[in-house]
Amino acid sequence: MRLSLRYDMRAPAIGAPAEVLYAAALDQCEWADKLGFDTVYLAEHHGADDGYCASPIAVAAAIAGRTSAMRIHLSALLPVLHNPLRLAEDLATLDILSHGRLDLTVGLGYRPHEYEMFGVQKSKRVAILEETVGILERAWTGEPFDYHGQTVMVRPVPVQKPRPPIYIGGSSEASARRAARYGDNYLPAGIPGLYDIYQETRRQLGLPPNTPPPVLGPMFLFVAEDPERAWNTVAPYVLYTSNSNAEWAKERGVGSTQYIPARDVEDLKASPVFEVVTPDECVALVQRLGQHSDLMFQPLMGGMPPEIGWASLELFATAVLPRLVAAGYREPLPT
Repeated sequence: MRLSLRYDMRAPAIGAPAEVLYAAALDQCEWADKLGFDTVYLAEHHGADDGYCASPIAVAAAIAGRTSAMRIHLSALLPVLHNPLRLAEDLATLDILSHGRLDLTVGLGYRPHEYEMFGVQKSKRVAILEETVGILERAWTGEPFDYHGQTVMVRPVPVQKPRPPIYIGGSSEASARRAARYGDNYLPAGIPGLYDIYQETRRQLGLPPNTPPPVLGPMFLFVAEDPERAWNTVAPYVLYTSNSNAEWAKERGVGSTQYIPARDVEDLKASPVFEVVTPDECVALVQRLGQHSDLMFQPLMGGMPPEIGWASLELFATAVLPRLVAAGYREPLPT
């Protein structure tokens, strides 16, 4: 099974300041890398009053400098808000800085003000995304190619050959079909049935079936000796994130989100996407998820002060991870 971290770098007034959260994210990535965590996921949005991560490539470069093995996955990056040639340059440079550890999930975005902010017509976002994927593929060969009637060349080229993997993200049937045509694989946003549509579309296109992504665990996982007490500590930050994402989801038009509008901690407890568990319960969760799964931590969710997230991570490392290794879910760390 896989272990991962996820950060959106939100810093609402209820939580820690942005400079504290960014520093903590780098420290936590360095710590997780040494424990053999597989991936860190970084998201992208713009113009959010809570500072939602607007520059995941810059954050990824900083993480690359503090880690040596963990994959750095931009998920989801919004290419429609970027100049495609500059994006190709920045991502190639990031792949070099990380020694070939870059993964990329691209998405359309959905917030109207973001398109307005960058002068992009929302009606053209699908065409822009599809064009950009093709531009990245050509740019990363390092060879000259035609870009809107002009011959251009992008350097440097990525370390990974032929290029970093490009996954398509989304939460709608259209995204599943788009991924079958343009992506290396499909990473749906936890919505049941979408991956089946993706595989069926590949079959219709005469393409072989792809390897499904890992089964996702909870969107928020927190390990504590006393879950009831821990719920009272983390609830304000989880409530903030869930309600914010649920409100933003109204702007989607199509697709959905796993985050719910929640009134209180009891609403959070009733949702399967939020779990505060004992070490024993965490082991049982892994057993239910199985080997082909991804156990993800969001230790700074909603601007959560780093010391709160650290308590969960460190308890997981001491009271859960050794048991996962002993049970064969994880390989032992090299000595």
